[in-house]
Amino acid sequence: MEGLDTLTRSLAQRTPEQLAALLTRHAEPLARRPAPTELRGLATALWSYETLHHLVLHLDHPRLQVLATTARISQERAGRDAPAPAAPAPGADYQSLMAHRLSFPHLATEPVPPEDVYAALGAAAPGSERRAAEAALESLYADGIAAPSEQGAVVVPPRVPQLLAAHDLGPFVAHAPTPVPDDATGHSDRPGVPAPRTSLHEESQAAAAHLAATLERLLASLAEQPAALRKSGGLTLREIKRLAKAAGTTEPHTRLLLDLALAADLIALTRSPSGITALPTGAYDDWLGRPPGERLAPVLAAWSGLWAVPTHTPFGETPTALVRGHDRHAPALRYALLAALADVPPGTRGPLPALPPTESATDDTRIVPRQLLRAADWHRPLGVTEQPMAEERAARTLHEAAHLGLIAHGTLTPLGRALLTDPRSLGEPLRDLLPPLLEQAHFQADLTAVVPGRPAPALTQLLASAADRESESHAVTWRFTPASVRRALDAGHTADSLHDALTTVSATGPLPQPLGYLIQDAARTHGRMRVLPAACCIRSDDETLVGELAAHRALRELGLRAIAPTVLVSSRPPAATLDALRAAGYAPALESGTGTTTVERLTTHRTKAPAPTRDPGAPLLLARRLLGLPAEPQEPARTGGG
Repeated sequence: MEGLDTLTRSLAQRTPEQLAALLTRHAEPLARRPAPTELRGLATALWSYETLHHLVLHLDHPRLQVLATTARISQERAGRDAPAPAAPAPGADYQSLMAHRLSFPHLATEPVPPEDVYAALGAAAPGSERRAAEAALESLYADGIAAPSEQGAVVVPPRVPQLLAAHDLGPFVAHAPTPVPDDATGHSDRPGVPAPRTSLHEESQAAAAHLAATLERLLASLAEQPAALRKSGGLTLREIKRLAKAAGTTEPHTRLLLDLALAADLIALTRSPSGITALPTGAYDDWLGRPPGERLAPVLAAWSGLWAVPTHTPFGETPTALVRGHDRHAPALRYALLAALADVPPGTRGPLPALPPTESATDDTRIVPRQLLRAADWHRPLGVTEQPMAEERAARTLHEAAHLGLIAHGTLTPLGRALLTDPRSLGEPLRDLLPPLLEQAHFQADLTAVVPGRPAPALTQLLASAADRESESHAVTWRFTPASVRRALDAGHTADSLHDALTTVSATGPLPQPLGYLIQDAARTHGRMRVLPAACCIRSDDETLVGELAAHRALRELGLRAIAPTVLVSSRPPAATLDALRAAGYAPALESGTGTTTVERLTTHRTKAPAPTRDPGAPLLLARRLLGLPAEPQEPARTGGG
């Protein structure tokens, strides 16, 4: 346990802010274990096999090489110095045999001087390799994956050899390989490859605007009609097609946006007696009131950590969405590809072929250049080509990044660089990409309303209630029809209130005469026949009893109305109506639609417990508690000027 003691002492020497930063970086793997109550418990959690398995996936080549080399040297020295376990006596029982077989003295932690590690890596002499190895070791210390002893030696977890024994890391490479061919360092001058007509900013802006509009339509469709999931989990292909049509995008992109919305807590899966459905959460209403940039920030941040490549469906599997991701290598693959593309200067002949806007599963869309995969391997050696279907998964990941506005013209956009640096720092670049929302529309004589940009939520709601969305590009167009105007009247508008509301948001002054005539004509015929709402009926052959029920004061809450001498309609559902009648002293029986008496059974209702609220200050509070420090007192609120 000497290694855990070394790590515990190293953790104890950190400031609360440094320890909180470590807890934040490793929040995902540590959340799978009980919260530590002391530094020794945190050290045990950091060096557990499950946590290490997650952490090594996110190490680049220098850090992984330093960790693996240190573990190998430590293992060799521990195995050489430790005595071999005594052989079991003849006729020993099963437990003794297994104890002998499972004795691994070579897994003991043996401190290794840093100079020995550098020498084994071929980085003993001063230079770029030595600097890269030293920086890698300091990074391992900062992340708690290694710890310095009091004598300055390196101590690593004893589980590392088990994790890395099957991986051939090759020679030590201090710097990432270039992701572009050797003859492509200049500007593109190949015949038939025209120079891009748009800038990275323009490409990213167009993609972000399209993404914001598509996601808004998708969530609005879910709010109107929740999507049902299969009993085996995931959306049916029919539901995906419906939502793709409502959102105006492809089915793979619909699957992507659904998984991102679920990860961003904008939708949730709710269990009901009829099955599991997906519908927006309470956070969706707050999300609608935010500017476009603030809307996209949590969605893009969710993509960086998603345990799936939603647009990739392995051969033989059915495309679906809203399934719990189990691809722990996906975040590492995503980071590696973005990091490799970050090294491609704008204007360089990039390593990527033209990415088509659709996600057709043809062979040519799965081709990813070797130079790019080799560079990505350096950034995350265990997350790219070490995994099955590496090229297909990489191609789909790049398509997703292009759709989200993170890459264009073979390199990262400013939005992509911000995501790569810190997924929590997307607010500023998104504000630069997406202009303020428009609150007025241009009404035209051909019964259309045009918004030359992104409409505000209130304007979208008003126009969607009285018109049909017709097209969307740089401008959004709605068309008024008799059916769409009747829809607004059904929702509670009168001809005058609808006319006034549209005039208020008109950027062109009074409404065009044809639109005014259309509203008046629709209102003239609206409501000439009425549909009576009724939750259930009460039937009795005793007309006197029916009249008694209609006049009973205790039953006023049912809103009983007579539609025939022997029939009353109630505004309450059958269960509430039965309870009210029985509370008033009557003895009703429940009848089915076929006229037979129904046997009543008690129903049970269940609801999912709300997810705990994430407290951004929790890591610092936990860090202070682990270090034995009192909770930092809150600063008093400032009042007045000065």
